[in-house]
Order: sequence, then structure tokens, then C-alpha cells
Amino acid sequence: MCLLQYNVCKVSIYRRCPTNCFFVTDLHGVEPRFEALFRVIAQENPRAVFLGGDLLPSPMASLMSSKFTHRDFLSEVIVAGFEKLRGSMGPGYPEIYVILGNDDGRMEEAALLEAATRGIWQYAHDRSLELEDYRVYGYAYVPPTPFALKDWERYDVSRFVDPGCVSPEHGSHSIPVTPGELKYSTMHKDLLKLADKDDMENAIFLFHAPPYKSKLDRAALDGKMIDHVPLDVHVGSIAIQRFIKTHQPLVTLHGHVHESTRLTGQWRQQFGRTHAFNAAHDGPELSLITFDTSDPASATRRLL
Repeated sequence: MCLLQYNVCKVSIYRRCPTNCFFVTDLHGVEPRFEALFRVIAQENPRAVFLGGDLLPSPMASLMSSKFTHRDFLSEVIVAGFEKLRGSMGPGYPEIYVILGNDDGRMEEAALLEAATRGIWQYAHDRSLELEDYRVYGYAYVPPTPFALKDWERYDVSRFVDPGCVSPEHGSHSIPVTPGELKYSTMHKDLLKLADKDDMENAIFLFHAPPYKSKLDRAALDGKMIDHVPLDVHVGSIAIQRFIKTHQPLVTLHGHVHESTRLTGQWRQQFGRTHAFNAAHDGPELSLITFDTSDPASATRRLL
């Protein structure tokens, strides 16, 4: 708990540790996870909270459920929950940084931006933002997946698509995208444009995808084949892997591959000076990573 209390003339004065941060991702519209997040923020008073995407209920899963009812989950649960926190915490309300993930329709981006104008959070995708002496960068895209929704998918470093996956030029989009952007954009080009010339010493990157061939991107694809071609069990991004190894930001935050921590036994990995954390989880609990930017090696993970 990052909270110091002083009793001066029977008045309590609270001071936050300036760099204590929370990271969560892949909550997928599970309301008890958000309730656990709101409780722990109120109790432990972090300086910043990072939300790494896949926050909303899956549109297809909701429609296929026998319990489906129309609900604006973003407004009624997420925004409302943070608004309530801001009202109760006052000046102690943390900085919130948010991106969406490949299971979140990009049509929700406008609502995130509107909430940002009211000070609920800072929308971080494709942006460089301040956190005291640190810079926060957000990037939501993932390499092509087998799934139909392509709002947050990009070619990785080339137009190669793994067996069983669907290219960004196919599938569906919730907002219009030009054919040229779909065909020629890559995650590699995006990352170079976002931060290639910046000083990475105090950089925190909020990604949705993990780096390729790491302890953070291991999928449960063992022994599976498409047209007699074995599937790669590592499904992370080559562009992100290369960016981390070349530019060495201080901290990188990842999700997307829920089962990776269970399969590898690792939720963190160090690449040179970079500390990379994966908060995705394939159980019912909220996976919460707590880290201090002045000492990222001391990061911890809890299931709430």
C-alpha cells in the first residue's frame, strides 16, 4: 500500500508515492474484475493506473449468450466506476492511461475520447503523454489473428500472415478504413513513427500485444496444424520485440495472450534494461501488476 499518513494536530495528511503504478488488461467486460480494480485503487491509492485493452464484453460472445441484454458497458460500468472513484478520492485520484484491444470495437474510441475530455483518463493509443518525469506511450494494434474483428489488427513487419489467421484486409471493421491503410500499414512503421527518435530512458509503453517468442506470448497451440503446417505457439509481435531490444524503454506493459503466464510460469521478462510485464490471465480473477517506475525490478503480481 503506497500511502503515508501523518497525524498533525489530529489532522491526517496523505501523500502518495510518486511512481507507484497499477497495470491491468484483458478484463473482457467481466464486472467483478472491474469491481476488484475499483476497490484496490481506492484502498491503495496508486499514482497511475494503466489499462491495456480488451476491456469490453466481446460483441459476438454477448450476442450468442442466452442472457444477452443491450448495455452500454463502457459508460455504465467503466466510466461510471472511475467517475465515482474520482469523486471519492478527490486530489488522490490517479492518472489513468487507457488503450483498447483487438476484441474491443474501435467504434468505442469516440466515447473514450469524450471521457478523456472530462478528465476521467488519458487516451494513450498512438500518443506520447506525461507522467511526472516519465513518458507514457500507447499502442493498441496486434498482429493478424484468426478472429473476424480487424479494428485493432495490423500487419506486423511484412504482409505475411500465419497459417489459420485472417489478414487485416479481410474480416470486419466497426469504422471505415481505407484499403491503402489496410494493405500497407505495419506495426513496425507505426512504432518508428511514434517514438523512434525519442529518449527511452524514462519511457513506459502500454501495448496490447506482447513481444514475439518471449515468455509473454505463449499460446495453447501445441500440436495444432492447419493444412499439415504446424502452428507457431508464439503469437506476439516481431515489431514490438525488435522495438524493445533496439530502443530499450524502461517498462513495457502487455496482454492479449491469456494463457501465457500459466503455460510458461512467467508474467515478466527482462530484455536488457527493459522490464516487460504481462497482466493477461485466463482465470476468473483480476490479475493486478504493481510496479514502481523507480524500481521496476520489484514489481509484483496479485490475483484478486
